[in-house]
Amino acid sequence: MSSTRLRRAVHFVPGGNERMLAKSLGLEADTLILDLEDAVTPDRKEEVRREVAGWLEATDFGGQERAVRINDLMTPWGREDVEVTMEHPPDAYVVPKVSGVDDVLRVDRLVAQLEMAHGHDLGGIALILIATETAGGALNLAHLTATNRVSALTWGAEDLSVSIGASRRRDERGEYLDVFRYCRSMTLLAARAGGAQPIDSVFTDIGDLDALRLDCQRAAWMGFEGKMTIHPNQIPIVNDVFTPSEEEIASAAALVAAFEENQAQGRMAFRYEGQMVDAPHLHRAERVLDRARQARAIRSE
Repeated sequence: MSSTRLRRAVHFVPGGNERMLAKSLGLEADTLILDLEDAVTPDRKEEVRREVAGWLEATDFGGQERAVRINDLMTPWGREDVEVTMEHPPDAYVVPKVSGVDDVLRVDRLVAQLEMAHGHDLGGIALILIATETAGGALNLAHLTATNRVSALTWGAEDLSVSIGASRRRDERGEYLDVFRYCRSMTLLAARAGGAQPIDSVFTDIGDLDALRLDCQRAAWMGFEGKMTIHPNQIPIVNDVFTPSEEEIASAAALVAAFEENQAQGRMAFRYEGQMVDAPHLHRAERVLDRARQARAIRSE
């Protein structure tokens, strides 16, 4: 499912926490993930599932995307997470602990069956995959976009570290260790190859906003379109980094205008501000302008 939806800050909200939901509705996250998995203890799964279904029915989320992180379908809770929330469905389900394409297709089939049973548009509900929480998922990244329902790929470092037996994720300089850099890069490549949006993983040090900004900047340079967040203070920084600046917009617009002028003279490659530019430079500039238009549309709603 190729998506033009803007997903910069993709924010987790613990299921069953009315106070945090109310607070999240006032934040500028593009996507709210109502979490039925890690945020909910086993003894509260059923209760919180019903509460989240009630939120979906009764809450005005405005223009925010409504997503629900379900439990793995191989657990006792995953299937009911989808069944109970389907009457007033979210815009997307966030699928954790993906190990291979069979996990993705299993969720896809269940969602399709329930869409038809409830009279919803077939294929209207997206899947956002957390693709590297297991070693198997990391090795099978290239195959996970096998269904058009997959709209975005993100990656998880915390669960992956447990899966592979890692004792830490970053070195003494704060840089990801090699295996985690590999997963970050491969998530980006798999998403782009499969027509899905690449979303960067959470930054867990909620007190270090300068380091968060640097982490976001590196992700944006790589090609990620947004980042998952776990604290409200992270959202403005994520939105700022993943929204083109006025300087970037002006530069992109000038480059597009230069291409239009040169194309009229039959040139697709030419010298511009001291360097040779061609089609890839045009496509990058057009992407900047597209994202700027999306961000402005959200601000005007």
